[in-house]
Amino acid sequence: MESDEYRYTHASSTWSDSYLWPALSREVQQLRADGKGRIFDLGCGNGYISGMLDGLGFDVIGVDTSESGIAQAAAAHPRCRFEVANAYDDLAKRYGRFPVVVSVEVVEHLYDPHGYATRLFDLVEPGGTAIISTPYHGYIKNVALALTGQMDRHFGALWVGGHIKFFSIATLGKLLADVGFESIRFLRVGRVPPLAKSLMAIAVRPQQNGSSDLT
Repeated sequence: MESDEYRYTHASSTWSDSYLWPALSREVQQLRADGKGRIFDLGCGNGYISGMLDGLGFDVIGVDTSESGIAQAAAAHPRCRFEVANAYDDLAKRYGRFPVVVSVEVVEHLYDPHGYATRLFDLVEPGGTAIISTPYHGYIKNVALALTGQMDRHFGALWVGGHIKFFSIATLGKLLADVGFESIRFLRVGRVPPLAKSLMAIAVRPQQNGSSDLT
Protein backbone atom coordinates (compact mmCIF):
# COMPACT_ATOMS: atom_id res chain seq x y z
CA MET A 1 0.00 0.00 0.00
CA GLU A 2 1.29 3.47 -0.88
CA SER A 3 2.19 5.71 2.07
CA ASP A 4 -0.12 8.69 2.66
CA GLU A 5 2.83 10.90 3.64
CA TYR A 6 3.29 13.89 1.36
CA ARG A 7 6.83 13.05 0.26
CA TYR A 8 9.59 15.48 -0.72
CA THR A 9 12.82 14.57 -2.50
CA HIS A 10 14.36 18.06 -2.57
CA ALA A 11 14.27 21.43 -0.79
CA SER A 12 13.97 23.57 -3.93
CA SER A 13 11.01 25.61 -5.09
CA THR A 14 7.77 23.76 -5.75
CA TRP A 15 5.51 24.66 -8.67
CA SER A 16 3.38 27.10 -6.65
CA ASP A 17 6.21 29.01 -4.96
CA SER A 18 7.04 31.06 -8.05
CA TYR A 19 3.74 32.94 -7.99
CA LEU A 20 3.06 32.83 -4.24
CA TRP A 21 6.40 34.14 -2.99
CA PRO A 22 6.26 37.67 -4.51
CA ALA A 23 2.90 38.38 -2.85
CA LEU A 24 3.88 36.72 0.43
CA SER A 25 7.21 38.54 0.65
CA ARG A 26 5.52 41.92 0.09
CA GLU A 27 3.04 41.25 2.87
CA VAL A 28 5.54 40.08 5.49
CA GLN A 29 7.93 42.94 4.74
CA GLN A 30 5.12 45.46 5.15
CA LEU A 31 4.27 43.90 8.51
CA ARG A 32 7.90 44.08 9.66
CA ALA A 33 9.44 46.93 7.71
CA ASP A 34 12.85 46.45 9.35
CA GLY A 35 13.02 42.90 7.97
CA LYS A 36 13.26 41.39 11.44
CA GLY A 37 10.93 39.44 13.66
CA ARG A 38 9.62 35.96 14.38
CA ILE A 39 7.53 33.96 11.92
CA PHE A 40 5.89 30.56 12.25
CA ASP A 41 5.47 28.52 9.06
CA LEU A 42 2.52 26.15 9.59
CA GLY A 43 2.78 23.30 7.08
CA CYS A 44 6.25 24.25 5.87
CA GLY A 45 6.65 21.27 3.53
CA ASN A 46 10.24 21.11 2.28
CA GLY A 47 11.11 24.43 3.91
CA TYR A 48 11.53 26.50 0.75
CA ILE A 49 9.30 29.36 1.93
CA SER A 50 10.87 29.21 5.41
CA GLY A 51 14.30 29.56 3.81
CA MET A 52 13.18 32.57 1.81
CA LEU A 53 11.78 34.19 4.97
CA ASP A 54 15.08 33.50 6.72
CA GLY A 55 16.80 35.25 3.83
CA LEU A 56 14.74 38.35 4.58
CA GLY A 57 16.08 38.38 8.13
CA PHE A 58 13.25 36.69 10.00
CA ASP A 59 13.64 34.06 12.71
CA VAL A 60 11.61 31.11 11.42
CA ILE A 61 10.09 28.02 13.00
CA GLY A 62 8.46 25.58 10.58
CA VAL A 63 6.43 22.45 11.20
CA ASP A 64 4.96 19.81 8.92
CA THR A 65 3.66 16.24 9.16
CA SER A 66 5.97 15.10 6.36
CA GLU A 67 9.14 13.59 7.81
CA SER A 68 10.81 13.72 4.39
CA GLY A 69 9.90 17.40 4.06
CA ILE A 70 11.30 18.27 7.48
CA ALA A 71 14.50 16.34 6.74
CA GLN A 72 14.98 18.24 3.46
CA ALA A 73 14.17 21.56 5.13
CA ALA A 74 16.56 21.08 8.05
CA ALA A 75 19.43 20.11 5.75
CA ALA A 76 18.89 23.06 3.40
CA HIS A 77 18.16 25.80 5.95
CA PRO A 78 20.13 25.21 9.16
CA ARG A 79 19.36 28.66 10.62
CA CYS A 80 15.63 27.82 10.76
CA ARG A 81 14.09 25.47 13.30
CA PHE A 82 12.07 22.61 11.80
CA GLU A 83 10.08 19.92 13.57
CA VAL A 84 7.52 17.28 12.68
CA ALA A 85 4.13 18.34 14.05
CA ASN A 86 0.45 18.24 13.12
CA ALA A 87 -1.67 21.28 12.33
CA TYR A 88 -4.26 20.01 14.83
CA ASP A 89 -1.73 19.88 17.70
CA ASP A 90 -1.68 22.53 20.45
CA LEU A 91 1.18 24.30 18.75
CA ALA A 92 0.84 27.55 20.72
CA LYS A 93 1.47 25.65 23.94
CA ARG A 94 4.56 24.06 22.42
CA TYR A 95 6.05 27.03 20.56
CA GLY A 96 4.36 30.16 21.92
CA ARG A 97 2.66 32.86 19.86
CA PHE A 98 4.02 34.84 16.93
CA PRO A 99 3.48 38.25 15.37
CA VAL A 100 3.19 36.58 11.95
CA VAL A 101 2.08 33.06 11.03
CA VAL A 102 2.15 31.90 7.42
CA SER A 103 0.49 28.77 6.07
CA VAL A 104 0.97 28.26 2.35
CA GLU A 105 -1.20 25.78 0.40
CA VAL A 106 -2.08 23.72 3.48
CA VAL A 107 -5.76 24.05 4.39
CA GLU A 108 -6.97 22.34 1.19
CA HIS A 109 -5.27 19.11 2.32
CA LEU A 110 -7.05 18.89 5.70
CA TYR A 111 -10.24 17.10 6.74
CA ASP A 112 -11.03 19.54 9.57
CA PRO A 113 -10.61 23.16 8.42
CA HIS A 114 -12.08 24.59 11.63
CA GLY A 115 -9.70 22.57 13.79
CA TYR A 116 -6.80 23.86 11.70
CA ALA A 117 -8.04 27.46 11.77
CA THR A 118 -8.48 27.34 15.55
CA ARG A 119 -4.86 26.22 16.03
CA LEU A 120 -3.75 28.87 13.54
CA PHE A 121 -5.59 31.54 15.53
CA ASP A 122 -3.99 30.29 18.75
CA LEU A 123 -0.52 30.68 17.23
CA VAL A 124 -1.01 34.37 16.38
CA GLU A 125 -0.31 36.85 19.15
CA PRO A 126 -2.95 39.53 19.84
CA GLY A 127 -2.66 42.15 17.12
CA GLY A 128 -0.65 39.75 14.97
CA THR A 129 -1.33 38.57 11.44
CA ALA A 130 -1.94 35.25 9.72
CA ILE A 131 -1.31 34.82 6.00
CA ILE A 132 -2.96 31.77 4.43
CA SER A 133 -2.99 30.65 0.81
CA THR A 134 -5.01 27.99 -0.96
CA PRO A 135 -5.95 27.24 -4.59
CA TYR A 136 -8.56 29.73 -5.75
CA HIS A 137 -12.06 28.68 -6.77
CA GLY A 138 -14.70 30.98 -8.20
CA TYR A 139 -17.56 30.79 -10.69
CA ILE A 140 -15.65 32.03 -13.75
CA LYS A 141 -12.65 29.82 -13.08
CA ASN A 142 -14.79 26.75 -12.47
CA VAL A 143 -16.71 27.34 -15.71
CA ALA A 144 -13.42 27.78 -17.58
CA LEU A 145 -12.12 24.50 -16.13
CA ALA A 146 -15.27 22.69 -17.23
CA LEU A 147 -15.28 24.19 -20.74
CA THR A 148 -11.63 23.32 -21.33
CA GLY A 149 -11.90 19.77 -19.97
CA GLN A 150 -9.52 20.47 -17.07
CA MET A 151 -11.75 19.49 -14.13
CA ASP A 152 -10.20 16.06 -13.52
CA ARG A 153 -6.66 17.42 -13.80
CA HIS A 154 -7.40 20.35 -11.53
CA PHE A 155 -9.14 18.43 -8.76
CA GLY A 156 -6.68 15.51 -8.93
CA ALA A 157 -8.87 12.81 -7.37
CA LEU A 158 -6.11 10.17 -7.67
CA TRP A 159 -3.40 12.30 -6.03
CA VAL A 160 -2.20 10.73 -2.77
CA GLY A 161 -2.11 13.47 -0.15
CA GLY A 162 -3.83 15.85 -2.55
CA HIS A 163 -6.54 18.46 -2.22
CA ILE A 164 -9.75 17.50 -0.41
CA LYS A 165 -11.21 20.98 0.32
CA PHE A 166 -11.85 23.71 -2.22
CA PHE A 167 -12.20 27.31 -1.08
CA SER A 168 -13.66 30.50 -2.48
CA ILE A 169 -13.24 33.99 -1.01
CA ALA A 170 -16.59 33.55 0.76
CA THR A 171 -15.82 30.18 2.36
CA LEU A 172 -12.25 30.98 3.39
CA GLY A 173 -13.41 34.30 4.80
CA LYS A 174 -16.13 32.63 6.82
CA LEU A 175 -13.71 30.01 8.16
CA LEU A 176 -11.29 32.66 9.41
CA ALA A 177 -14.02 34.88 10.84
CA ASP A 178 -15.64 31.93 12.63
CA VAL A 179 -12.49 31.33 14.71
CA GLY A 180 -12.04 35.01 15.61
CA PHE A 181 -9.93 36.69 12.93
CA GLU A 182 -10.82 40.23 11.87
CA SER A 183 -9.80 42.73 9.16
CA ILE A 184 -9.65 39.89 6.63
CA ARG A 185 -8.57 40.85 3.14
CA PHE A 186 -7.77 38.80 0.06
CA LEU A 187 -5.33 38.70 -2.82
CA ARG A 188 -5.73 36.58 -5.93
CA VAL A 189 -2.32 35.57 -7.26
CA GLY A 190 -1.14 33.86 -10.43
CA ARG A 191 -2.90 34.79 -13.71
CA VAL A 192 -5.62 37.46 -13.98
CA PRO A 193 -7.88 37.63 -10.89
CA PRO A 194 -10.93 35.74 -12.27
CA LEU A 195 -8.68 32.81 -13.22
CA ALA A 196 -6.22 33.14 -10.34
CA LYS A 197 -4.17 30.12 -9.33
CA SER A 198 -4.32 30.82 -5.59
CA LEU A 199 -6.18 32.86 -3.04
CA MET A 200 -4.21 34.57 -0.27
CA ALA A 201 -5.95 35.74 2.90
CA ILE A 202 -4.41 38.22 5.32
CA ALA A 203 -6.19 38.17 8.68
CA VAL A 204 -5.59 39.90 12.02
CA ARG A 205 -6.09 38.51 15.50
CA PRO A 206 -7.81 41.22 17.57
CA GLN A 207 -5.96 42.94 20.37
CA GLN A 208 -6.86 41.67 23.84
CA ASN A 209 -6.71 43.40 27.19
CA GLY A 210 -4.25 41.97 29.68
CA SER A 211 -1.17 39.87 29.06
CA SER A 212 -0.91 36.29 27.89
CA ASP A 213 1.25 33.65 29.47
CA LEU A 214 2.42 32.71 25.99
CA THR A 215 3.79 36.09 24.93
